[in-house]
Amino acid sequence: MKGTQRIAALTVASTILLGALAGCGAGAGTAANTAGNAGATGTTGSEPTLILATSADYKPYEFHDTSSGQDKIVGFDIDVADAIAKKLHFQYKIQDMDFNGLIGALQSHRADFVIAGMSPTYDRKKSVDFSDLYYQARMTIVSKKGSPYTTLDSLKGKRVGAQLGSIQETEAKKIPGATVDSLNTIPAIVQQVITGRDDGAIIEDTVAKGYVQQYPQLQMTYIPNLTANGAAIAFPKGSPWVSKFNQAIQEMKQDGEIDQLAQKWFGPGQKQG
Repeated sequence: MKGTQRIAALTVASTILLGALAGCGAGAGTAANTAGNAGATGTTGSEPTLILATSADYKPYEFHDTSSGQDKIVGFDIDVADAIAKKLHFQYKIQDMDFNGLIGALQSHRADFVIAGMSPTYDRKKSVDFSDLYYQARMTIVSKKGSPYTTLDSLKGKRVGAQLGSIQETEAKKIPGATVDSLNTIPAIVQQVITGRDDGAIIEDTVAKGYVQQYPQLQMTYIPNLTANGAAIAFPKGSPWVSKFNQAIQEMKQDGEIDQLAQKWFGPGQKQG
């Protein structure tokens, strides 16, 4: 869940994070792609520097923005991370990788935390620790405009796209007779629907809205009684940062900062869950 609205401005240093992050808590070869973001908290260099792992293909939660002439990762999740960093007095560097590699990066201590619109499912909790939820969203079916693929029943026996390792993939695999096309990135999934290689795709609403606006040949339909489990921040097992992040998240909920970030990135009326 992502894209985030924000009170605090996101400041980004112009350093480029390479795949090998020696001495920063991340090992070489973990990133499928890296962008030049170093989260700046506006404080001294004596603060700890954490490695934030994400999958920057999930607009508006996190995505690559080159409008300034530099490749920066921006979005709701990045704004949330930036606000938490300011509250807890740490700096961070972003490591971009495929979504299905995020849990492994935490388990191998190549990343200190993951913020990527990730839901704290039962299976994931076996491998990593999670913060409290910071946002709640709903699931949708994205299909070609005018198609009959607007319910889970209508996708029985059809080709269904979903992001590899996501809860949407889990739901797609429950559809009787469906062939699930599990891909690494949301843009690739959307293209499968546009070209007709997939009949529909299960995508979170805040992400799906942007693609339906971009591609008028697509439609988005909410799936009744099927909501995402909410987004939380993931950590290696036993991380001392969990309780600190929880305190910051609660403060941001109470003072309305998360709501403001949600409205910034998701549109008017959007609030944290």
